[in-house]
Amino acid sequence: MTAVLRTKNLLKNFGAVKAADNLNITLESDTTVGLIGSNGAGKTTFLNMVTGYLTPDHGTIYFENENITGKSPRDITRRGVYRSFQIPQVFNTMTVKENLEISVSIGMNQPNYTKHIDETVNNESSIIKNSLQKFKLEEYQEKVASQLPEGTRKLLDISMALVMKPKLLLLDEPTSGVSAEEKFNIMDMVMNAVRSEKIAVLFVEHDMEIIKRYTDRTLAFFNGRVIADGLTNEVLNQENVIENILGSSI
Repeated sequence: MTAVLRTKNLLKNFGAVKAADNLNITLESDTTVGLIGSNGAGKTTFLNMVTGYLTPDHGTIYFENENITGKSPRDITRRGVYRSFQIPQVFNTMTVKENLEISVSIGMNQPNYTKHIDETVNNESSIIKNSLQKFKLEEYQEKVASQLPEGTRKLLDISMALVMKPKLLLLDEPTSGVSAEEKFNIMDMVMNAVRSEKIAVLFVEHDMEIIKRYTDRTLAFFNGRVIADGLTNEVLNQENVIENILGSSI
């Protein structure tokens, strides 16, 4: 497989705290990878460096073999790296449909956008209709985003990223704030959409049921370092991961 993201010797310090300690990570296209670790392990710092919100103190970040280290979030987004946040970043005073219209409009102005979309849904209205159906948002399309249930807001946030046709999608705790009854339905919709588009996905998650069910590979962070990287079931049963992150075996 082709490497969509590669980091080399990434370092990031906040005073005496090492938030990233020599991170060498490769993500391949069309894969789903989980990122786990306790609070303060460096997970969000890593996402922030990849997406341009933080500049590493040392090291290099490559996206599709292009050096994107230190580029702005806007520049990195234009290249095909998109991110959803733990708290959904939507336009609260606009309807679901209007939120998607804005995202599609932005996406259509990105380089090579048309190369990554299906010929049968290559106009704005078709893309929006397809997204509403895929994420079961039709009944909410005229509702203002601030009035949506939390799980639906999460779906809207992720659908807004996906209509822009990313090559790499970073999800920050996609099931946080979502009820236990909702979480699998939400993740089923998200992962079905992602797999149909053959997008590389990295998601941060504290819910090990989600990690175990939806990822093939898992990275475990502790004190800014990768302490395990491999098949999800194997990583979740490693002694150092149990001791430093999980507290008990899965």
